[in-house]
Amino acid sequence: MTQRIVALCREMGAGEGQEELLLLLAQTVERDLARRLKPGVQPEDCSCAFPLAAAMLVLDALEVCSGSMENVTSFTAGDLTIRKEAGSGRERHDQAMRLLAPWLGETGFCFRGVKG
Repeated sequence: MTQRIVALCREMGAGEGQEELLLLLAQTVERDLARRLKPGVQPEDCSCAFPLAAAMLVLDALEVCSGSMENVTSFTAGDLTIRKEAGSGRERHDQAMRLLAPWLGETGFCFRGVKG
C-alpha cells in the first residue's frame, strides 16, 4: 500500500529528490489512517479511497516539511511579510477525510443529550 501511496503522490506533483522523506511520510500517514478506520475495516476495504486520501495528506505534510511557497499571495522583504492563500492545506485535509468518511471510526465528534 505504501508504494501505491508514493506513486499517487508522484502523480499529484510530489517533487523528485525527496525520496526518503516521501517514503517516511507515506508510511506514517498510512499507519495513522489505518488506526482511524472502523473496527474490522482494513485499508484494502476502502477501494481506491484509502491510498488517494493518504496521498493527499502526504502532500500536505510534504508541503509543511519543505516550507513550500505554494499559494503565497504576497511577499514583502522590508519588515518581512509573507501572506499565504487561506485554507489551501486544510481544504485538502478535509477533502481526504470526507473521502474516507464511510470507513472511518470515531472522528472526534461527540453528541451529548440535553435534559429537557
